Amino acid sequence: MIRRMKPAVIRKSVFLSVIFLTVAFGLSSLAAQENLGKGRINGTVVDENGNPVEGALILVESLQTTTKLEGKSDKKGHFAVAGMGTGMWRITASKSGYTSSSTEMYVRQLTTNPPITFTLKKVTGLAALTTDETSMKLFDEGNKLIEAGQYDAALKVFEEFMTKYPQIHQVRLNIGTCYLKKEELDKAEAEFKLVLEKTVEVYGDYKKDPAASLRALSGLGEIYLKRNDLDTARKYFTQALEISPEDEVAAYNVAEILFSHQNIDEAIRYYEMAIKIKKDWSKPYHKLGLAYLNKGDYEQALVNLRKYLEMDPNSPEAPQVKSIIEAVEKIKK
Repeated sequence: MIRRMKPAVIRKSVFLSVIFLTVAFGLSSLAAQENLGKGRINGTVVDENGNPVEGALILVESLQTTTKLEGKSDKKGHFAVAGMGTGMWRITASKSGYTSSSTEMYVRQLTTNPPITFTLKKVTGLAALTTDETSMKLFDEGNKLIEAGQYDAALKVFEEFMTKYPQIHQVRLNIGTCYLKKEELDKAEAEFKLVLEKTVEVYGDYKKDPAASLRALSGLGEIYLKRNDLDTARKYFTQALEISPEDEVAAYNVAEILFSHQNIDEAIRYYEMAIKIKKDWSKPYHKLGLAYLNKGDYEQALVNLRKYLEMDPNSPEAPQVKSIIEAVEKIKK
């Protein structure tokens, strides 16, 4: 005989079934969404010479979901990460001071996955600097100290920087600049010459690193101006411009150095060189006019100052230039 269940019992059974199905479905969806499971990967991280890289971050990312897992390499460069579901995963090995390396692989849960070997290349020189935020901040701090005239403090910062990145010889330009501003000319000269030596050692030619070579040669030129050795200064300035003969800024900067040391005729030559390279640049006309004014050549001073105003009438210096022109015109009368 078939017995009928009571309505309350039926309702309770249906309710429990619904709960069970809902929970089961939810767990199934969650597992699918997270793509977690029993999958395991392992491998080794080494450098270019095959030496183990300790402390490399191993980032494992599902290509099907947003799930991410992490691990670290040990002293022998070995790593292992577990918890992956079946499917495609991207594995990336990275460490500060090295280029990162990644691969994609199909991870299985029921069989052993093949080991992975990552080779990380050590980043050197200026490229290494850009990957190190702390050192970049240190470098910027040193430059700000130079701008503020705090040369001793700047030297400490750059020397600290050099202990970490001795291969970045370009930083010696900043050290040389500090010594130059402090009038410690022998030390400044040593730093600028070291930059040139390292440039040839690394690149084989000054022109392969024109920015650093230009600054070093210009710095040496300024040192010899301070020593009142115009012939040697001229030699270095000439070398500087041979590196960048079409660089109007380089010619202008040399002129500025010469003008600041009251070598007016030499300054005029380099201002005119800057204008010859780039005729539509107003700045050299302004300084060329002032240089002629210092020389007492009022006619040429007016020609260049007027040209400057014609080219850049709304510049911040325009009111002062107008006043100078008016004063010179009165003197000429």
